Amino acid sequence: MTAHVIGLTGSIGMGKSTTAQMFADAGVPVWDADAAVHELYAPGGAAVAPLADLIPEAIENRAVNRDRLRTAILADDTLLPKIEAIVHPLVAAHRKAFLERHSTGEVLLDIPLLFEIGQQRGVDTLVVVSAPADVQRQRVLARPGMTEESFAAILSRQVPDAEKRAAADFVVDTSRGLDNAREQVHAVLASIRERHDA
Repeated sequence: MTAHVIGLTGSIGMGKSTTAQMFADAGVPVWDADAAVHELYAPGGAAVAPLADLIPEAIENRAVNRDRLRTAILADDTLLPKIEAIVHPLVAAHRKAFLERHSTGEVLLDIPLLFEIGQQRGVDTLVVVSAPADVQRQRVLARPGMTEESFAAILSRQVPDAEKRAAADFVVDTSRGLDNAREQVHAVLASIRERHDA
């Protein structure tokens, strides 16, 4: 029996990280795409040497400095595909190793850009974390250093929330408080287990 792979995603400010933690608290092993990238960029990480060859100025203290990396990408629009060609296969290998370690029960892949990279076809159940647009806006603009312009730029690069919700097997609405969201997470797991056992 192979693991049942749950894909978790949601646009900025929807509460995805908090929801992923609720699945973890319920005993589901969670693979976090952002954490995997941090690991790859840290000293000794697998992305450091190839990125050092490509953009030496992005390396600081034997690690990838994300601010310098962003600056380099903004200065040269040919860089991003080259960086993705290095980083995406490493992230995929990291995810594959996680799935090999957790080969039964439910596992959760927390992937912010799941739709944007076409990963939704690689999961058994798709869970989208959502909230009304005004709640999302309020949360995001409360973040340090966030501006209307930055928020608009981020949204323009993400698949619209309505499209994600339409494609989801389950939607977790995080606008009604943590306890309510936790209840929804438990209901999702109960439903998956019911179908899996049937």
